[in-house]
Amino acid sequence: MKPDGRDPGLPSLDRLTAGLATALRLDGSAEGVTVLARERNRDESSFPTEIVTCRVGGRRSPLRLFIKYGTSRFNRAFGHRGDVAFEARVYRDVLQPLRMSTPTFYGLYETGTPGVAWLIIEYVKGGIRTSQCPDPKAMIQAARWIGRFHSANERRPRSRSLEFLRRYDEAYYRGWPQRTERACAPWRTVFPWVASMCREFRRRIPTLVEAPHTVIHGEYFGANILYQNGTSRPLDWQSTAVAPGEIDLVSLTHSFPTPVQERCVREYTKSRWPGGAPEAFDEIVAAARLYVDFRWLGDPKRIVLPIGRTGNRLLRKRARRFLKDLHDAETTLAVDSIPVRAGTADGRRSDEPIRARRGPRRA
Repeated sequence: MKPDGRDPGLPSLDRLTAGLATALRLDGSAEGVTVLARERNRDESSFPTEIVTCRVGGRRSPLRLFIKYGTSRFNRAFGHRGDVAFEARVYRDVLQPLRMSTPTFYGLYETGTPGVAWLIIEYVKGGIRTSQCPDPKAMIQAARWIGRFHSANERRPRSRSLEFLRRYDEAYYRGWPQRTERACAPWRTVFPWVASMCREFRRRIPTLVEAPHTVIHGEYFGANILYQNGTSRPLDWQSTAVAPGEIDLVSLTHSFPTPVQERCVREYTKSRWPGGAPEAFDEIVAAARLYVDFRWLGDPKRIVLPIGRTGNRLLRKRARRFLKDLHDAETTLAVDSIPVRAGTADGRRSDEPIRARRGPRRA
């Protein structure tokens, strides 16, 4: 896209230039900014994003920036996610002091509208999302990276500068199984074990509340981690919180084959605890696994798709892997489920593989 090109959801060239001039302050005054090129990010999800090449002040080399534009409306996931201004504060106060491999933070531009701001960070050229990377080392490196990150942040949650981060408490955890039961109600006969797993997770909530806390990414999936020249570069820090680090580990390895999960666990524990993992580690991981499943199943916008005016509803494709993992966990944890006879209300045998199916129509 040319610098002066118009694209829905993105600011005009004049507004972009003025915003960058205000945000990229190095000596307390706005420097001259010339926008050379703009490219819409093809992988954007919650917010409009673009890649901007610009010349700033007297710098010889142009800057390539990644800009995320906040919007007043987005899925906050019941307080789980923050807005763009929150993410900018994470980059400034949490990540920048650590000097790890996260993208360089250049600034935040406040537009004057509440909740609408621009996050300006380094554009990572040539990075491949870990979830799509054919190199098996990408997952291993991501496990090591987050282990070091958790280790470096174990004492920081007590810092006043990090008081803005959400602390996962009992009330936070209890909300997810409650919402999962409501969202999955139309498929109660298809997935009868969801109710028993909700009870099992509630029983394990104290394990997460009492576990050692650190700063976590909150959504440490491979899609949010760029792998560039052998280095992990995590992105999308809107869900940063203070909670057990095992949540990030489970998110990273979710739905991967057992050998990959086991290798990542070994690398994570060696990076975070060179002297050996704590005795309660496996128990915390088991509770974190249930949390991650319920965190996504308990967000109706993420799993349920309304179909037409008939009230018919469809489980989104992404819900399948979390339902499957929850079903697998029922066996692994030896949880007693509700007995189910040979068939279910929709004609599916209870022992058939889990698939996303249409729920019953509303009366």
